[in-house]
Amino acid sequence: MPAHDHLKAEAGANGEFKRQGNAFTTPFGDAPGELPVEAGRYRLIVGKLCPWAHRQLIVRELLGLTDAISVGVVDPIRGENGWEFTLDPGGVDPVLGIHELREAYLAADPGYDRRPTVPAVVDLTTGAVVQNDYHRLTHYWETAWAPLHAPGAPDLYPAGLRDQIDEISAFVFERVNNGVYRCGFARTQEAYEDAYDVLFEALDTLEDRLGRSRFLVGNQVTDADVRLWVTLVRFDAAYHGAFHCNRQRLTEFPNLWAYARDLYAPGFGSTTDFDHIKRHYYSIPVVRSQFGIVPKGPDEGAWRAPTDRAARFGDEPLFHEKTDAAGVRRQEEAEA
Repeated sequence: MPAHDHLKAEAGANGEFKRQGNAFTTPFGDAPGELPVEAGRYRLIVGKLCPWAHRQLIVRELLGLTDAISVGVVDPIRGENGWEFTLDPGGVDPVLGIHELREAYLAADPGYDRRPTVPAVVDLTTGAVVQNDYHRLTHYWETAWAPLHAPGAPDLYPAGLRDQIDEISAFVFERVNNGVYRCGFARTQEAYEDAYDVLFEALDTLEDRLGRSRFLVGNQVTDADVRLWVTLVRFDAAYHGAFHCNRQRLTEFPNLWAYARDLYAPGFGSTTDFDHIKRHYYSIPVVRSQFGIVPKGPDEGAWRAPTDRAARFGDEPLFHEKTDAAGVRRQEEAEA
């Protein structure tokens, strides 16, 4: 399907946006039929514009998986047949040797006729996509890939907090992560306004929650924070204008804005590319201006302004390391 037709294909009966499902959902692990965990075997394909892909880049960096999993980056502006590797010399990914991500999808399924999406994990032994389930992919990096984590890697998905993390993550996905798209890709005024109300009601709820807690779940950064943050960092740069999410800006939510800046640190800020974000969202046909103008902001310096959230909520470190069942730090155990 040509890329420009995907909005029509993902519209519901009342003009609401209905995101397509993921086709490649085999988990990583060591059970029969699961994808083996092997350093150097896979290439993670991302678009720096994309919040679902950005999750993977943050977690990959925080966990120290950068040497184990290579990354390919597509052009922020979607081509006629989907994502293209135009940023690389010769217009081909230097590892996969392909021009269009679609080629790796077709290598996995010759009859694949849906939108090739990022993130996508490609098995270098076959050149085929084997995983594109962005809902679960960070959890695989955090759990199945634990043997390859760097010493002292943070515990982003602690076993004792997983129910809480999953609950708030589901709320964030439905109402915020996908909520901005439901505003921007709505095809009727009614669908847009319904999505708009749901989005800002959710942001108000999160604003209140983050006025009482430094992070979404307890006193440490978890996978839930990664999921919310990738939408927040795009909010003023793209969603406020391009997707008509314009009741107020992120900077006008005191707690959400301070929380977002609190996390603008290694892994988060270091994987953020505002140029790719803006060029993509302002190139989408439903929002593109007649003259192709891309907004100049935001002021990236504002993201580095200090906050008082650490002192306000007990001066805890951003990240907590993994512990085993006895509460002994894995790194200490390895050094004993």
